[in-house]
Amino acid sequence: MPGSSDNAKVAIEEQVPIINISLGKGDWIAKQVHEYDGKVLATITNAKHAQSAIDSGADALMLTGHEAAAHGGDVTSLVLIPSISKRFPEVPIVGAGGFADGRGLAAALALGADAVAMGSRFAVTKESALAQRMKEIISNPNSTESDTVYGANFDGIPARVLKSDESSRLMRNAAPLPLVVYRAFNAARKMNIPLYKVLPGLITQWEKMYIIAQFGAATESIMKATVEGNNEEGVQFIGQSQGLISDIPAVDEVVQRIMSEAIDASLKSVTALSEDEKSTPKEYAA
Repeated sequence: MPGSSDNAKVAIEEQVPIINISLGKGDWIAKQVHEYDGKVLATITNAKHAQSAIDSGADALMLTGHEAAAHGGDVTSLVLIPSISKRFPEVPIVGAGGFADGRGLAAALALGADAVAMGSRFAVTKESALAQRMKEIISNPNSTESDTVYGANFDGIPARVLKSDESSRLMRNAAPLPLVVYRAFNAARKMNIPLYKVLPGLITQWEKMYIIAQFGAATESIMKATVEGNNEEGVQFIGQSQGLISDIPAVDEVVQRIMSEAIDASLKSVTALSEDEKSTPKEYAA
């Protein structure tokens, strides 16, 4: 993506302990990060991408299920986590997509994950930089897990966003080419990315650059929502876990609540399994 290489170089220069990468080969990043004993967490959506990430030097995998905000894959976390953890048992796994409370954490650990990411949940906290109005819309008690839209027409990559008149409109049809290119160049200008870095790709790698151009064109809509809180003209990435979010607490409160819920859920599962084992006839126990 435009500017991503420069961002990675800055992170490496600052020796960030863990760098999360996605949507591209990260072998050059992994090589430099490992030189200062850092770790690379690669975001993937299927087994093919997982293998590619590991071959490129990733130390751990973040598995993005279909439920996730933004660019989740076709497979739900319920299947993706046990499938990838079985294929790559030695690789640490972070589950993402559909997790927003302690029950989800306990479930992910049972499925084979070593940790979870809760982007939507932590975006709706007091400390989060997300626009206050978007926090209030997402945490509305009347919102449900169905209040999202999933498709590829918004930014060129299958993505999940908050349902609104604007997001539904943008998801219905892909933007016309001239508009995509114009908005992409405008986004590049606002991010201080020289146009000479964008033009060669449009000429030599048209299909890939068209997707990138769509992604760049979507930046303006994303900023309107996340920064300005304009849900009428902007688009907000959000996961189906929106249906589990009904407040705007402090981060510490969220963490403590999640841990308490996870312990309770795990104990409940152990108790249920123990009782089931006791009630199982001996001839079926084996």
